[in-house]
Amino acid sequence: MHRDFNISLPGLLFIGVHLMCFGVIWTGINWQAASLCAFMFFIRKFGICGAFHRYFSHRSYKTSRFFQFCLAFLGGMAAQKGALWWAAHHRHHHKHSDTDEDLHSAKLEGFYWSHVGWVLSKEYEEYDPNVVKDLGKFPELVWLDKYIFIPPIAAGTFCFTVGHFWFNNAMMGLVVGFFISTVILYHTTFAINSLCHMFGKRRYETGEESKNSLWLAIVTLGEGWHNNHHQYPLSARQGFFWYEIDIVYYILLGLEKLGIVWDLQAPPKRLLQPEAMTAIYKSNAAIVLPSAIPAHRAETEMAEVG
Repeated sequence: MHRDFNISLPGLLFIGVHLMCFGVIWTGINWQAASLCAFMFFIRKFGICGAFHRYFSHRSYKTSRFFQFCLAFLGGMAAQKGALWWAAHHRHHHKHSDTDEDLHSAKLEGFYWSHVGWVLSKEYEEYDPNVVKDLGKFPELVWLDKYIFIPPIAAGTFCFTVGHFWFNNAMMGLVVGFFISTVILYHTTFAINSLCHMFGKRRYETGEESKNSLWLAIVTLGEGWHNNHHQYPLSARQGFFWYEIDIVYYILLGLEKLGIVWDLQAPPKRLLQPEAMTAIYKSNAAIVLPSAIPAHRAETEMAEVG
């Protein structure tokens, strides 16, 4: 499929974030700045994977309205727009994965478009609010989705301030702590859309090209078990077995212990049986492809949050 290169304003800012990383040539880097970079990567990666993806897109656990706002703000700090925009496009991807209607199919449109081309394009600046009606009922989420620059600016200001007071170099804190960690966040997130539909192993025959990847699971805190995820998107746990590292899920378990989140969804036991692993065993078992989130369940659960 041919796509016209028509870059959006957020796409230009995306390029600008990459260019700002070259500032490290002048600011230098020390262990404190590297530690800040790692910290900002880790907490904002959870904001994308644990919040934007597993909570807002798939409703794989429940929480309070206050913490829901905290999750939306944390995810917004990753500079990947707002929770409504992110969830709407991701739900669309699950519904149309690797078909002509998929907005980032590596199978049909190659690495570049699936990894970053669609992010830069004006074609996907907007989203269908009907896809996220369950989220649109919360004015604070709509507000964050309208003012998408507030959380990233807050993150950048935090890094600038920490750099000034901790290691006496505010610009190093900003460049290394914010810009470099943001670029790493971008490409580890986008690698799931691109590389996890190109390389790895398949456990389930899901009707599209999702694959599991240990190394991507490590750098994305558990998102690399992508074939598992496409088989059962409603699960808060993407590493279906104990040996499949899923740091986001471990954090959610800790939050559950503290009573901050609850009702973490798990894959059905039938999917953990050898006969369900159709891509491995080539069985003739019926394949059920769950949608990203059933509409009736979304409305019910968001009512409980509200």
